[in-house]
Amino acid sequence: MIHNFKGTDIFYKDAGKGPAVVLLHGFLENMSIWDSLKEKLVKKYRVITIDLLGHGKTGCLGYVHTMELMAETVKAILDELKIRRVSLIGHSMGGYVALAFAEANPDQVKALALVNSTARADSEEKKKNRDRAIEMVKKNHKSFVRMGISNLFRPKNRKIFAEEIKALKKEALKTPLQGIVAALEGMKIRDDREILLHFTPFAKLMIIGKKDPVLDHAALIEQTQNTEVKVVEFPDGHMSFIENQSQFIDNVKKFLKKI
Repeated sequence: MIHNFKGTDIFYKDAGKGPAVVLLHGFLENMSIWDSLKEKLVKKYRVITIDLLGHGKTGCLGYVHTMELMAETVKAILDELKIRRVSLIGHSMGGYVALAFAEANPDQVKALALVNSTARADSEEKKKNRDRAIEMVKKNHKSFVRMGISNLFRPKNRKIFAEEIKALKKEALKTPLQGIVAALEGMKIRDDREILLHFTPFAKLMIIGKKDPVLDHAALIEQTQNTEVKVVEFPDGHMSFIENQSQFIDNVKKFLKKI
């Protein structure tokens, strides 16, 4: 399905019946990453998957895709579908978008799950790394994509999930240069939303990879201290929905069931 947002086509899918669950993919991904989870959820839930700005089949909207702008596209789709309240599940960048949505529309959120994601803003060092990544992308975006995808997995898993990595790279290579740069720029300037983990009434889940090469494990645990956030830890990397697929699906189902 297509929703026109500010002159740009946003692609999404709407399947199943029941309480609404919105699945938001990460950087260099698209809605297809959720196929295995969606298959398990559609029996009991109405599942909405979206290609975020500059990813999948969705076009770009300028040269900086802020997390707030991406969250606005999610809101526009929910308004079109006349969906009032939702549970949001976001992987990595999708988690940042989910947090931006929750901040702008707190009454619409029933639950929020951050998958290999963080509520904190980029550190100064991380911002510099984003700038370096932007330079690399502009020089050779294909090699940036190929290298970037492999590096999200725990090193020992790169051989185990060779086929999955190959498929992810194939999808990621469809991401246009403008979409990659606009997302990097948007992530770099995103707000710190750690306060939402403390002072929001909805159910919260954080799924963490102990060997996540992108996010600092200790900092993630620290964010959840003195909160009601349910924490689930897996032994692997940044791609829990692949590296720990069955346990990941089980934990998401348990979380949604309790709401």
